[in-house]
Amino acid sequence: MKLPVMLCAAMLGVALQVAQAADPIVIRFSHVVAPNTPKGKAADYFKRLAEERAGGRVRVEVYPNSQLYKDREEMEALQLGAVQMLAPSLSKFGPLGARQFELFDLPYIFPNKETLHRVMDGDIGKRLFGLLEDKGIRGLAFWDNGFKQMSANRPLRRMEDFKGLKMRIQSSKVLEAQMKALGANPQVMAFSEVYSALQQGVVDGTENPVSNLYTQKMHEVQKHLTLSDHGYLGYAVIVNRKFWDELPADLRVTLEEAMRDATGYERDIAQKENDEALAAVRRAGTTEVWILPNEERRKWWRALLPVHKEFEEKIGRDFIQAAYAVAAQVEREQGVRK
Repeated sequence: MKLPVMLCAAMLGVALQVAQAADPIVIRFSHVVAPNTPKGKAADYFKRLAEERAGGRVRVEVYPNSQLYKDREEMEALQLGAVQMLAPSLSKFGPLGARQFELFDLPYIFPNKETLHRVMDGDIGKRLFGLLEDKGIRGLAFWDNGFKQMSANRPLRRMEDFKGLKMRIQSSKVLEAQMKALGANPQVMAFSEVYSALQQGVVDGTENPVSNLYTQKMHEVQKHLTLSDHGYLGYAVIVNRKFWDELPADLRVTLEEAMRDATGYERDIAQKENDEALAAVRRAGTTEVWILPNEERRKWWRALLPVHKEFEEKIGRDFIQAAYAVAAQVEREQGVRK
């Protein structure tokens, strides 16, 4: 018995709809660091949580080590929809027009991690993410890497030691001013190019959390490391806003919960990874590690504090003062606990 043509067509249409509905939504998650960094591990952890909890409705494809895009290119790729999720360093939002994110680049703005996380997770963080909406970007979470340390092929024990050095930085006017205040010549360069630039002497040194220094093998081409904790390197996990808004509401909730748990995981391991990386650098014996004494640290702080004032107008005095207020509150609470 032959079925009517219209019935066959209808049945075929239903079958195609079922097949299409069964296809998972693909989230391409691109980042520029190694898989064994805190960010790399957290991206993989988010993938596992999201896929498990979404029950096959989502497939997260993680592309580490600039496999798809270098850090200069990835933001445009997100806005165009070529990738759906990124975790760029916070310095990347200044060139995008959200100069307020350069708050995180200010030297010695965060005296401890508790202050940092209250800034990220509170009103300041919400306001910062709100600035990205009209750029087609939705902010989901802040991830840690850690406090930054200075490295070079000569000892960096005093401020005078920076004079004339070519120091690689991310694209940030604040970081340019920071290096100039120390007497160095800032050189903007993509993260994926730093190792070869250090190896070939194109630049003399750089600043990084130790986990980046170690996983990118920079300790093999840097003879000296100064533990200065002068700045912070963190990330914002962001998505293409149009893509995110078009997801089914229940699926967004599932992914937000997975991101929340991945964020807790990432922050838990970030300090541990940096401590382990520092121990590995010391074992390698290729880099002399110097802990900046408190007296010299105060000199660095005094020299770098004018950078805060210089960028009040561009970052926003209200943002800077709000961060100071959080730091003061944390200090008062710690004093009471003591």
